[in-house]
Amino acid sequence: MTMDRWDRRQFLAGLTLSPLVTGLVEAAGRPRAAVLDWALLETTLAIGHPPIAVVAGKDWNSSNMGPRLPANVADLGLSPEINFELLASLKPDLIVMSPFVEQLEPVLRRIAPTWNLSVFEHAATPLQHQRELTRKLGVRLGRSAETERYLAETDRRFDAIRARLASRSKRLVLLANFIDARHVRVYGGSGLYQNVLDRLGLVNAWTGETNYWGYATVGIERLATVSDLEMIAFDPVPPDARTTLARSPLWTQLPFVKAGRVSMLPSVLMFGALPSALRLAELLDEELSVRARTSG
Repeated sequence: MTMDRWDRRQFLAGLTLSPLVTGLVEAAGRPRAAVLDWALLETTLAIGHPPIAVVAGKDWNSSNMGPRLPANVADLGLSPEINFELLASLKPDLIVMSPFVEQLEPVLRRIAPTWNLSVFEHAATPLQHQRELTRKLGVRLGRSAETERYLAETDRRFDAIRARLASRSKRLVLLANFIDARHVRVYGGSGLYQNVLDRLGLVNAWTGETNYWGYATVGIERLATVSDLEMIAFDPVPPDARTTLARSPLWTQLPFVKAGRVSMLPSVLMFGALPSALRLAELLDEELSVRARTSG
């Protein structure tokens, strides 16, 4: 639902007189939370505390990057145009957000208390930051015990995958997204993808520079520097890129392409939290296991 400027101005003015401004009492220590970031969303789902509302809920369900939302979770629309009326009508106890939407915080505070959590930190160990983030959410949402069980299970699964991968012959691994038929986004640096590779004992084929977020956009000719690698690309691929790449002399002559060592995997949220990290680890485990059985 959208509003013209006058309606929106009236709505926001009305909030200043609303009893919501004074804050709401959390029920039984487990607040009804609206969540305005997908990394925070996937974390709340993982620790057993589904939110009452999320941004881009329809897109989340169609993305296949995590479990579907319960039917009673409200979709607030895309973050630039959040449905404030719907959010206010739900009377959340808490609005959990990230710096990606902090420009909306003055308005959101009029609806309910806000909690701004930094999902991504430029650090050597992003997974450790995500563990701390998960614990913070568990405490605030009254799910500490469930959170500790989730963290222990996550460690167990990471350790099991690392042990399996250690028993296989290893090649360097290149993680990428196709931007178009000539350019790819490659991952490394201090990003979440690189940290997952480190956690699993895998070696990244990309050793070039990356930006603050842990990726670089490069021409496919830059991929010719290392031959003995497994390229793992992620959906989506631009529709015309597949056809163009199949005809490209540059692409088809790359050693790992000629050897058939290019895999296409489902999307993984690059700005995700522990659930996305574990999703990436399990996708890599499955794909590299297949590769180990079918190639030398």
